[in-house]
Amino acid sequence: MSTNNITSSNTKSAMTGQGRVVILGAGESGVGAAKLAQAKGFDVFVSDYGVITDKYKAALEKLSIPFESEKHTEELILNATEVIKSPGIPPTAPIIKKLAAKGVPVVSEIEFAKRYTNAKTICITGSNGKSTTSLLTYHILKNAGLNVGLAGNIGQSFAAQVATEDYEYYVLEISSFMLDDMFAFKADIAVLLNITPDHLDRYDYKLENYAASKMRIVQNQTAEDVFIYCADDEESLKAVALIKPVAKAFPFSITKKVELGAYLEETTIHILTEPNNQLTMSISDLALQGKHNIYNSMASGIVSKVLELRNETIRESMGNFKNIEHRLEHVAKISGIDFINDSKATNVNSTWYALESMTSDVVLIMGGVDKGNDYNMLKDLVKSKVKAIVCLGKDNKRIHDAFEDDVEVIVNTFSADEAAQIAFHLAKRGDAVLLSPACASFDLFKNYEDRGNQFKAAVREL
Repeated sequence: MSTNNITSSNTKSAMTGQGRVVILGAGESGVGAAKLAQAKGFDVFVSDYGVITDKYKAALEKLSIPFESEKHTEELILNATEVIKSPGIPPTAPIIKKLAAKGVPVVSEIEFAKRYTNAKTICITGSNGKSTTSLLTYHILKNAGLNVGLAGNIGQSFAAQVATEDYEYYVLEISSFMLDDMFAFKADIAVLLNITPDHLDRYDYKLENYAASKMRIVQNQTAEDVFIYCADDEESLKAVALIKPVAKAFPFSITKKVELGAYLEETTIHILTEPNNQLTMSISDLALQGKHNIYNSMASGIVSKVLELRNETIRESMGNFKNIEHRLEHVAKISGIDFINDSKATNVNSTWYALESMTSDVVLIMGGVDKGNDYNMLKDLVKSKVKAIVCLGKDNKRIHDAFEDDVEVIVNTFSADEAAQIAFHLAKRGDAVLLSPACASFDLFKNYEDRGNQFKAAVREL
């Protein structure tokens, strides 16, 4: 059967049950939302303008949920009671504009799923560190014996888990794109790690618009809820001053002491959510090293203390956590050269964190789809740590322009194999080859995972 035909014997446009829910995008979140909507008695239809993968097609067919691939049929979409859209679909997409004109509500999978669970939600956002902090928080809570799920921008669909599981807590990694389509949603514990320029192409190239999107993490919170934020991050402080969250606030800092929250004193982290009950831990005992990971660990630690977990459990979990794939992942040591896969670094700030954590000379592999990057913040680190840049992307002009005065060698490559080979020849014993692109991957790869996997495969062939 042709993939661009509507599929399923159940295809119908008449409203049944509680109304008609149309889902735009048939990836993890879309198919999960379809599963939950069907379970709640809605007439469900799924439409994807791209190609639906075999895995998700099979999942929809198994549930007899009608769907279409490689097109949006307006008469089957505009008659929706409500639309759940993939975070990747911009508000400027023609079909979204037509839905808005008709007054059809468009929400995120997270918004929809939250209606059907009483679980406490720990919602983590920020330009950088979301995945690491979400996974670390989940790791601590699970080790403490809590009945907890992990969802959002990571792992399995939140909606699918709400449909099939009965968790008491969820750790949700939340992107700005998700937040834009969340309205009645409330986080019980909201975490804002940082705000740095990212996805500005979606926000009229205005940082204040992006910051306002991130601050939706505190919408609908009450004085009984919790807001955790970085007191060292200038843009976060500006946004917090503007919005004035009403929840109980716990800041974290590595530069100053805070009364309640978390702070660093020499090499010891102090975490306290009430005056006489603090957790202390040496930064050398943290599984995650580097300045940025002190922040991530502090945020997770505050969540854990808010939930009244035992200090011993928190310390143990923060000490034995293993970081995620594609985030400063050590691939191999070849001829004394360390190869590190940081493909998840899709913005400049992530690459800054990666370089900041490096202790040797670096051959940096970077490039891809530039989202309006400002490379100035990298210049000092590139001058002090980077001996050569290997560009991996179709258009590398902006990288050449940014760093031609700071490094002697800048080379263009157009595949992971070529990048790994050239970087290997440019490095010497004791150096590190770091893939930390600062850009999206869509010019040469399916996604950042594909880019990281191809890089790892290329390194292993050296």
